[in-house]
Amino acid sequence: MKVVVVESPAKAKTINKYLGRDYEVIASFGHIRDLPAKDGSVDPEQDFHMVWELEDRGSKRVSEIAKAVKGAEKLILATDPDREGEAISWHVLEALTARKALKGIPVERVTFNAITKSSVEQAMRKPRQIDQALVDAYLARRALDYLVGFNLSPVLWRKLPGARSAGRVQSVALRLVVEREMEIEAFKPREYWSIVATLATKDGAIFEARLVGADGKRIQRLDVGNAEEAAAFKRDLEAATFQVASIEAKPAKRHPQPPFTTSTLQQEASRKLGLAPAQTMRVAQRLYEGVELGGETVGIITYMRTDGVDMAPEAIADTRKVIGREFGDRYVPGAPRKYSVKAKNAQEAHEAVRPTDMSRRPKDVARHLEPEQAKLYELIWTRTMASQMESAELERTTVDVHATAGGRRIDLRATGQVVKFDGFLALYQEGKDDEEDEESRRLPKMEAGDSLRREKIASTQHFTEPPPRYSEASLVKRMEELGIGRPSTYAAVLQTLRDREYVKIEKKRLLPEDKGRLVTGFLESFFSRYVEYDFTAALEEQLDRVSNAEIDWREVLRDFWRHFSAAIGETKDLRVAEVLEALNGLLGPHIFPDRGEGKDPRACPNCSEGQLSLKLGKFGAFVGCSNYPECTYTRQLSATGVNGEGDGSSADGGQPGVRVLGNDPTTGLPVTVRDGRFGPFIQLGDASPEKGAEKPKRSSLPKGLSPSDVDLDKAVALLSLPREIARHPETGEPILAGIGRFGPYVQHGRTYANLGRDDDVLEIGGNRAIDLIVAKEQGGGRGRPAGDPGRSLGKDAESGKDIVVKAGRYGPYVTDGTVNATLPKSANAEGLTLEEALKLIAAKREAGGGKKAPARKKATPRKADGEKKAPAKKPAAKKAAPKKKAAG
Repeated sequence: MKVVVVESPAKAKTINKYLGRDYEVIASFGHIRDLPAKDGSVDPEQDFHMVWELEDRGSKRVSEIAKAVKGAEKLILATDPDREGEAISWHVLEALTARKALKGIPVERVTFNAITKSSVEQAMRKPRQIDQALVDAYLARRALDYLVGFNLSPVLWRKLPGARSAGRVQSVALRLVVEREMEIEAFKPREYWSIVATLATKDGAIFEARLVGADGKRIQRLDVGNAEEAAAFKRDLEAATFQVASIEAKPAKRHPQPPFTTSTLQQEASRKLGLAPAQTMRVAQRLYEGVELGGETVGIITYMRTDGVDMAPEAIADTRKVIGREFGDRYVPGAPRKYSVKAKNAQEAHEAVRPTDMSRRPKDVARHLEPEQAKLYELIWTRTMASQMESAELERTTVDVHATAGGRRIDLRATGQVVKFDGFLALYQEGKDDEEDEESRRLPKMEAGDSLRREKIASTQHFTEPPPRYSEASLVKRMEELGIGRPSTYAAVLQTLRDREYVKIEKKRLLPEDKGRLVTGFLESFFSRYVEYDFTAALEEQLDRVSNAEIDWREVLRDFWRHFSAAIGETKDLRVAEVLEALNGLLGPHIFPDRGEGKDPRACPNCSEGQLSLKLGKFGAFVGCSNYPECTYTRQLSATGVNGEGDGSSADGGQPGVRVLGNDPTTGLPVTVRDGRFGPFIQLGDASPEKGAEKPKRSSLPKGLSPSDVDLDKAVALLSLPREIARHPETGEPILAGIGRFGPYVQHGRTYANLGRDDDVLEIGGNRAIDLIVAKEQGGGRGRPAGDPGRSLGKDAESGKDIVVKAGRYGPYVTDGTVNATLPKSANAEGLTLEEALKLIAAKREAGGGKKAPARKKATPRKADGEKKAPAKKPAAKKAAPKKKAAG
């Protein structure tokens, strides 16, 4: 028996079918070891010695792998074909070696870019050893992230209360968002006018021409700057005669874009499908690891973490065949297209993201996929097809018109574009974040010297606009252009910025929160080198050189730590007053905006004598008067207040970091949103109860929910958690949904499962909760199904409920979301009909399967952020089991 280790159970299930009886495929569930979140996990004094710790789940996985390896013929490490996959294989090998589980068993490393039978079998024929250079690059990156986060974040906590964390890449990405917002705020609109003449040819065809020159001088877009100038041009044009001066028609070509990389896939999925980068990667992971197509599990796209834009020769040949079959030979170029990467720091070790079989058309597989999977697959398929199609052939026409008014000549121009041959445009056109108007209209037939008739002259006022805020797609694109981070990390970086409440998304655009501005201002003032774009990009280049075995990874760390530790040391004696002075200066235009009233923006509106200044309190930053305590004026950091109205002030000394939402309709107690050390939370009742009184009830905010978006109804709903949402299909005991220190969760007895990013703790239904709990009980993680996600058989005509057949822990069963009925051994889950399923459910309901189990004592929810730990009740005496020695 040969043991194969992969990351996920879905991947293990697919590969196990390909390899057969002589192989046992086991999932590690990702990383099994990590650096403990404590001082000394990376020790610069010991040449960056790293202490790894087996996670609870990791220890269980290592035990299972060690058990499987015992007596095995060979261990094959088949994790993903990238730096992270190499690291997971290395961790597994190190942990097994520490347990002395191998005992001479040979170990091989294999990689495959696609999970198809041919790719897997071919990879098994070409084993290699673990690539130590890739592992070293992973170690360097992990150590850098630890050293920055673990040393810089405590500085933020001490010097900038309310700040959550800093990171090597996340802080630079945050700076991009903050700087763009500062550009927008500092932008001064400029007036300009456009002059457009609507003209008619001798045949009566209408077209438009724009003012481009006068009196032998060129006029550009902003040159007509006021109404008087515009009126003068309009007056002259209304009295002018018009004639075609020249016509120029030029052929042009538009070429297709290359197939997707990780970055371009995230950008285009955001633009066209509205998917966040993290969502895109989750869906792509499922498509890569394998989906059920006609009873067969198969990976339908290649590996989705890649910088490469090339495709395998056989894939290109297959694509060209499909193009010819679907569109005709005219759409197939004479020679295959070759692409090269333009992005900084790109590594082309893998193919582009493409379908594993181009003949597998989107419409053929859509019924087997979830909606998001089908949409993403179609996007990947069409982009891949278009990348090998013929270029579009265009004709761009420019018509120059002379207008003669007395002795004055005014020049106008009309442009148009005609598609002579659509080529790849017949299938696909890349989206844009900020579309610019294109003069793509077709012009009527005319000849040089023709007279034209004036129909209308229009002068229109415009104002220049500030640069647009970043969308997630355009921020990813900008980070890639600058060489900041790696494409495989962008989704996690953006999610972290949102989770830390440093940025929020409004109308699909990223806006920096005040916390994000403060962190960026602090880092630019005291750690400017480490948020510089060039410095971060240069560090990425060094890490890439490590992965190519060009430089030693510890040398990179030594050089970094020498300067970074000195910068950390310089902040030890940094006084809060110095921090405030720096932030007041850097963020002044945002905190104290000049409203154009001729008043000092920093003058206290309450006492008129004091100066407003940034203050740091227990719950973070706020603005207060320098005459405190005589003047108790305070307001929140943003000058527009929480809801974008008023000044957010509290002249009577109200608490900064606290917002009253109203009174709870049941108890009458005040409900407030507050800033805590671990983030914002909701509280019911007084903040300072009398000694011995019951402490106020609190609830954390779910990730992605901004404090400013919380109203009284939502707050009351959150405070009512945990809530019962379903009964467990086997035990009949309640499944609860709540929010704890580690975020939203569902709970069954002592089993807790974290909710996925797209799950709403207030809206999650019974079926989803049961899936999460069953997956966790079988060893799955957050939102990751351990078995078959289920096959819909149709709806019950009476109840309207969806009837689904699923693979359960104790065998297949059918469910209507309330009653679960196990299939008899004689029944075939694949061939089960709706009528048969309804009979099974009815029989289970008659037997009492639909009745609720006796109410169980309400479970105690995990503590909310900001809440002190209550003293635990002393448990009954129990003989302690001997402690096992941790491996690794």
